[in-house]
Amino acid sequence: MTREAEALDAFPYPERDPADETARLITGSPGDPVEIDHFLFAGMRDWSIPLRVLIADGGTGDTLIQLAQRLTSAGRPYQITYLARSRSAGQLAEARAAARGLRGIVFQTGSLLEACALGPFDYVDCCGLLHHLPDPRATVAALATALAPEGGIGLMVHAPFGRSGVQLLQDALGPLLTGTPRDRLRRARAILDRLPEGHPLVRNLAFADQLSSDAGLYDLLLRAPERPVRIGALIASLAQAGLVMTGSPQAYLYDPVPILGDRGLVHGLDGAAQMDLAEALRGTIRAHVLYAAREVEGRVAQPGPQAIAHLKGVTGPKLMDFVLKQGVIPVTHDGQRAEIAVPAMAVRALGQIDGRRSMTEIAQAVGTDWAIFGPVWTGLSHAMSAHGLLFYSRLLVDEAAP
Repeated sequence: MTREAEALDAFPYPERDPADETARLITGSPGDPVEIDHFLFAGMRDWSIPLRVLIADGGTGDTLIQLAQRLTSAGRPYQITYLARSRSAGQLAEARAAARGLRGIVFQTGSLLEACALGPFDYVDCCGLLHHLPDPRATVAALATALAPEGGIGLMVHAPFGRSGVQLLQDALGPLLTGTPRDRLRRARAILDRLPEGHPLVRNLAFADQLSSDAGLYDLLLRAPERPVRIGALIASLAQAGLVMTGSPQAYLYDPVPILGDRGLVHGLDGAAQMDLAEALRGTIRAHVLYAAREVEGRVAQPGPQAIAHLKGVTGPKLMDFVLKQGVIPVTHDGQRAEIAVPAMAVRALGQIDGRRSMTEIAQAVGTDWAIFGPVWTGLSHAMSAHGLLFYSRLLVDEAAP
């Protein structure tokens, strides 16, 4: 076995135990079916049609399990191909799926450059991989060719500024430490324990939990060199593959105006340049999460009378009760707090959101109609979506219903 193959199979990460599948469902972005609908199918996908999915090297299976379980629970058909580079990670993902009784999944091991031969797919998920590859643009191009004409892709790619210290140690330890993965891990941990307190990685508390486990340390520092990218460079790579970013569940991170305090300062900057500027101003973004397709027009869901709203991370009644007491929706990211103001007319509407009622029905439930409620709701909707709190999807709606 080559060192590269040995490194891929050693210490599968994230650490997962199939026995835990009965107790919890790990969720995140990208790969949530409601997000997929919101950012790629305008929130109007007909879920009675099977969703054809490629999970491109999905590690130990978090995205796979989330997507398959949520579609199964919603009674929606799907066909998922799980393409792994690591046999050990793929075997763990398969064991997790078996523990849940999930079906409709084909497990394969191979190169992502061969993905085009497996398609076409409605959705391709590539999470946490591109920054480890010697030629990420070739992989993006291969994944793009695997898409159906109306399909789209979800990406998570490491960003540089919030990962201070990581690449320094990867570059230092990679060529230095030899032997088996276990030997390299042992030596790396001993070196890590002797790093000065002022080292950027020691001071970067974002990775404390990952470094506390063997699999986490190995994945972070020893598995493969990491080349994180700025958001502008990532958008450019997508463009070379014929793709355009449709949106992000963390869009608020890429708006420089709240930090600059003067919109006039961004006059003349295009969208990608403004996002690059925001990334530099924040200095804490560890990963870019986004969705992309061949065109952006008509892709992203908008608040409208027939839109079906979903909340992420909280129920409607609980959020409504909180806003009634506090008056705002607080949002915290990497220690930075923001507040979303909620118009009085919209507060009780929050309590009606259940993933099944249309915005027309919600407006009626709070004693008004969409013509009056729509302009009030739209601003709040955009703010909540930018913070990853609100999306639109027909996932739970029977298409046969009126």
